[in-house]
Amino acid sequence: MTVQPIDRRALLKGAAFVGGGLALVPLFPAWAQSGTMGLVGNGEVLSGESIALSIGHAPFSVGGRTGHAFTVNGTVPGPVIRLKEGQKVQIAVTNTLAEDTSIHWHGILLPFQMDGVPGISFPGIRPGETFNYEFEVRQSGTYWYHSHSNMQETMGQYGAIVIDPAGPDPVAYDREHVIVLSDWSSMHAMEQMRKLKVMGGYFNMNKQTLAGRLKGKDQSLADRRMWAGMRMDPTDIADVTGSTYTYLINGHDAAANWTGLFAPGERVRLRIINASSMTNFNLGIPGLPMMVVSADGQNVAPVETDEFQIGIAETYDVIVQPREDRAYGLIAESIDRSGQCRATLAPRMGMVAPPPALRERPILTMKDMGMDHVPGTVMAGMDHAAMGHDMSSMKMRDPSVAPQVKMGPGVQMLSPMPADRTGERPTGLENAEHRVLTYRDLKSLAPNSDTRKPSREIDLHLTANMERYMWSFDGEKFSDQTDPIPFRHNERVRLNLINDTMMPHPIHLHGHFFEVVTGNAGHHPVKHTVNVLPGGKVSLDVTADAMGDWAFHCHMMLHMMAGMFRIVTVRPDNDLA
Repeated sequence: MTVQPIDRRALLKGAAFVGGGLALVPLFPAWAQSGTMGLVGNGEVLSGESIALSIGHAPFSVGGRTGHAFTVNGTVPGPVIRLKEGQKVQIAVTNTLAEDTSIHWHGILLPFQMDGVPGISFPGIRPGETFNYEFEVRQSGTYWYHSHSNMQETMGQYGAIVIDPAGPDPVAYDREHVIVLSDWSSMHAMEQMRKLKVMGGYFNMNKQTLAGRLKGKDQSLADRRMWAGMRMDPTDIADVTGSTYTYLINGHDAAANWTGLFAPGERVRLRIINASSMTNFNLGIPGLPMMVVSADGQNVAPVETDEFQIGIAETYDVIVQPREDRAYGLIAESIDRSGQCRATLAPRMGMVAPPPALRERPILTMKDMGMDHVPGTVMAGMDHAAMGHDMSSMKMRDPSVAPQVKMGPGVQMLSPMPADRTGERPTGLENAEHRVLTYRDLKSLAPNSDTRKPSREIDLHLTANMERYMWSFDGEKFSDQTDPIPFRHNERVRLNLINDTMMPHPIHLHGHFFEVVTGNAGHHPVKHTVNVLPGGKVSLDVTADAMGDWAFHCHMMLHMMAGMFRIVTVRPDNDLA
């Protein structure tokens, strides 16, 4: 994937616009404005068989910080595109920028030439040009779109897609709201990357302190020495944090308090999309249970929960039924608890639900290294103090664990015993007193369509040197000209993702859905993005039914750009060596 230079003139032009004292025009589309009744009017969405999008730029100000934004039809987020299963659509995307751009239709099944990844499926959209995306809509549900060029997605180039089913919708609801979560920084993503390359924990303002240890909130001194000996930081939960990010819901920060309206007793469908660059969110509505009915656009058997973690690029649909005439806070909390965004669901404008206090930030454990109960490690009863800094017995980089991994400075550790963590609560929510969703709670509403057993398995390790900010698959970053992962057309493959890092990774496969193997045989959840927990292993059953070359990557933008990116190629048998 080619990374093109940032258009400095465009950035300076935006800065001059702000510096000139001109009033900033609100960039919110109608559907994202506070006080919306929901997706009820044709004027709030783009629909039909012919749709036009224009990619531009404008200054954007939020949380007291102003920066340069990439816009879709002049807004951040972009307009909602509403389609119907079975229709054909042509979407003309015009580039008014001075640099190349693109749109990727995230989670949408289409010919690979329409997928929108420059250098893989098409050359990109040059300045002043228009590209016509054409495809038949083969699915229903909640999806989204975003740029796959020059990290434009990190600066506002994204929007929601809602696809209505061809037949009756199995989910009954009276009103719907689209909820787009994102993170915003006036610091360009390239500058964030540069700072992280210099110091991996640059944005981590939640490191351990003596006061934290004395209060029993942080590690003991012996544990802290041991982790220092491994050059590991148990508070390194998120690379870019609330120290530079402002967290947004539908383009609004917590102070702006985006408000979606309801009438007491209604069944309200919330279509929740994590369009952030680097932030996994914990989402909950205190005092209001959520019924999860869809994951990544695919219907699941309804399951009630109080909170869930939504990885970058995932979508969840939930039904809530507020019966009281009062406001409810919708809280999106960053995984490292360095910040949060509050929105409000209310019967009337002007009602406010106060945000809860930030909870204590999580501390990683040996389980997050894939070392829980491994013979010969601290979790099996080693004397922490006696160990000092001698970590040789822990075999952090034992190549026999994963012989296919290319060892080198980009591989800081290999998990000795990665575990299936699909039934575990995600990072930071392990000890919550309320219900927390896990992948194993999700069951496909319809039986899985392909009942064949996989004909082969592929192990793929998620590897990194977090201190040097190097990210890769199997120890090889994409710029090392790694070979594509070859699939035969229509073959059934089990792909085992093994996380050898101490961060969760939302891994996305373009052009396909996969079954997350959770033990719910015949009703595994069907997804396009899966969040692999630290030290964890997730197995995916993939039917390679879409010919062509497809991107496969971590959806943390900086991880992808640093090298955690591969190509999956699907070919007939006779085209594969």
